This record gives sequence, C-alpha cells and structure tokens, in this order.
Amino acid sequence: MTSVSRWGRLGTALGVAGLMLAAGCAKGTTPSSSGGAGGDVDQNAPVTITIGDRPTPDKPNDIKAFDQKIKDFMAKNPNITVKSTETAWQAQTFQAQVAGGTLPTVMNISFTEPANMIPNKQLPDITDELKLVDLTKDLNPNVLKIVQDANGRIYGVPTDVFSVGLAYNRNLFKQAGLDPDKPPTTWDEVRQYAKQIHDKTGKAGYAQLTTNNTGGWMLTTMTYSMGGTVESQDGKKSTFNDAPTKKALQLLKDMRWTDNSMGSRFLYNQEEVRQDFAAGKIGMVLQAPDAYDMSVKQFGMKPADFGEGALPQDGGPHGTLTGGSLKMISPKATKNEIVAALKWIKFDQFDKYTTESVAVQDAKTTIADKGFVGRPGITPLSQSTYDQFNKWREPYVNVPVKQFQGYIDSTTSLKLLPEPSNKGQEVYSLLDPVVQQVLTKKDADIDKLVSDAAAKIDARLAR
Repeated sequence: MTSVSRWGRLGTALGVAGLMLAAGCAKGTTPSSSGGAGGDVDQNAPVTITIGDRPTPDKPNDIKAFDQKIKDFMAKNPNITVKSTETAWQAQTFQAQVAGGTLPTVMNISFTEPANMIPNKQLPDITDELKLVDLTKDLNPNVLKIVQDANGRIYGVPTDVFSVGLAYNRNLFKQAGLDPDKPPTTWDEVRQYAKQIHDKTGKAGYAQLTTNNTGGWMLTTMTYSMGGTVESQDGKKSTFNDAPTKKALQLLKDMRWTDNSMGSRFLYNQEEVRQDFAAGKIGMVLQAPDAYDMSVKQFGMKPADFGEGALPQDGGPHGTLTGGSLKMISPKATKNEIVAALKWIKFDQFDKYTTESVAVQDAKTTIADKGFVGRPGITPLSQSTYDQFNKWREPYVNVPVKQFQGYIDSTTSLKLLPEPSNKGQEVYSLLDPVVQQVLTKKDADIDKLVSDAAAKIDARLAR
C-alpha cells in the first residue's frame, strides 16, 4: 500500500548491492525482444507519451514544477513529446482502468500490484529497454524482485519505498506530560500513552486508519509487529486467523471501549487522518515518515510538532511492513514508447541521485516550491548512492531530522516485511470491515469477525 503513496537504510536486513544493468545508450535502430506493439527500437523517431500523476489544480506550485520538468525533459529529448494526465493509482478503481485500457503510458502504482499483473500479462517486459537507456546501476536487487518474474525479467521500475512507523504529535506529548523525544516502542506503551494523552488533553490519544483498504493495511502492519503474518508464503491461504491478529484487534477494542482513548471518529482514510493529526486532534497514528510532507505543507502542522518513531512491537522485535510505488508502463506501449517512458523515469526520478549538480538544483527547486529536503526515509537505491546524495544536499536540509530519530534507529534494527504478495489490495479491502466493526460495535466478536474474513479471503486467494 502507498499514498501514491522509500529502501535505503536497510543495513543488514536486506544487504546492499548494486544492480549492474549493463549499459550504453544505443543509437539508431536496435533490436528488442520485449512485449508491446511495434518492431525494433528507433530512439531518434518522433514519439509521444502520456504520463500520469499530474498534480491536481489545488496544488499550483506543484503543477508549475511538474510542467517545468516536462519542458526541461523535452528540450533534452526533442523527439519525445510528453503529455500529462491526473490519472493516479487508486486501489478501488485501478483494475477497472487496466481492463478498460485507459491508463497513460507511464504512472505510479503500488507494490501490491505486480504479483498479479505480471502473470496476467498486464505489464510489458522492459528488461531490454532498461539496458538501452542505462536507467540505473544502483538499484537494490532485493527491491527489484518486486517487479521480476521467475526468469528474472523486469516489468516495472521501483521508485519509492516506505516502511511504517509511528507518527506522533510532540506538542500533545508535552501537554500530557510525556517526553516528546521518547515515543513508545511497545504496544503496551502505546496504550498507556494514548490514555494519558486523552485524559490530560481531551484529544484522541491514538487513531486507526479504517477505510479505502487502509484498515486492512494497518491491521496487517500491527499483525507483523506482533509476530504474525496475513498470507502463507506462497500466497495461497490466509494465515491471520490466529493470536497476533486477534491480539491487535483486542488492543484496538480495549483502547476504544475500555480506555476511551481513541476519540469519537473511527472512519478514516489516509488524507483524513493526516488532516486531523496535523490539526492537533490525534496524538499518535501509524504512518510512514512521508506523512510529514502532507501534514506540514498541506494541512499547516508546525514542523516542531511532528515526531516519527519506530513501529511499536509486541514480544519482538519482529519487524515492520514495507511497501512502496513503482512506475508501470502501459502494456499497449510500443517499444519506442517504452524507451521514451524509461528516459522520462530516469530524468524525473533518478538523475538527481547520481549527479551532484542535479541533486543540488533539485534541493533548491524543492525549497523554492516550499517542499522539504532531508526528510528521513528509505530508498530503492544502494546505500552508497543514497549516502552520497544526502551529502550533496546536506546544506539545504530544512526538516527537523532529530524529531525522526526513533524511526531512523528502527531502519537498521527492524526487519522490513513485504505486503501480502497475492491480491494484497483485495485482502486489505476484506479486512477493512473487521477493524471498523471492532471500533464501532462494543459487542463485536473478534473471533467470528476474523474467521469470517479468513473464509472470504481464502476463497479469493484460491481463484
């Protein structure tokens, strides 16, 4: 799941290695064996591509930067015309768009999608075209596995990776008599802190995402942190009808009905919970560090009030959920369009990591657009590339990095656990009502809710 919606500081959890995608931009006509329409690649032929994820009209600064980047790209690649659309990945509508053939040439999608799309031939094989454009030599091969088939062929480009931590309001911590530099690291502490925040401030001590597949997403995250899993390793059967998931739900039930520490709102999607969090209505909520960007820039939260800690653990450490987004290319794209799309992806996403002048200019542009430089996170690149990138941008950091220390420490101490590999979004969707009922019905039967959901999900996984 992603807020698309970050794999660099993985340390020993994943191992860091560079991906040598062999090189050299070919000129003229070059044979290619990938899917898609058309014959050989002609990198000089006129070609038009459409890119998704154009900022919406309510974000004029983002639109200005987006349009300028397109102009710069076309000046550098005069044979490529780039058009744009606001089409963006949404869990509930994406598969309908795929089936309807309405997708742009290139757009962001969640890490949960390729496992089903690759065998269904809904993504083109771009392995050979990646070699032609020398997209990057520095991707972590563990991340690349997200978009590879059993033969190692590649069907997408990972661009953003995240892991879930605990976002908390430092000001509410202070008001409640809690140390804002010491966020809770266990679920027992979360419960204690949530009650203290509510009792001292009257605000919700803790809130939970529950709608638009986010309820299942965060329940999966809690399950991981308590030592459980949601699917079998082969993705053919659910595995959450056991102690860890039930313990997670019981904790939510206790905070909601016994402690009364979760406020009065229990139906939240990602943007809504960030808005209330930024407004000081919520003390703690599970979020990746990128929640800082929206909370501060869009919803006006004071930077000094934002804190990010590790995902709380129970009986662990067990780990934290990781996911992210990748650039997919339309299965209808010709080979020339695939190459043009990959050139755009390289220009848009990766040049800043490997060229000092681009990294510095990107930092300056980001600040001019009232964006953020230096916000902690993880990246799909190798550690050495990421460290060099951060060193180049160090003079421009405008984020209170120390307020993310708990999260930063966790990136080397907690394992990164992938999202469910089979029908991940469907699994999340079917788990949403389970979380909602626990928070809205005092007599909710957790055992029955989990058992019923497992039966429904098993039926989906078996298809």
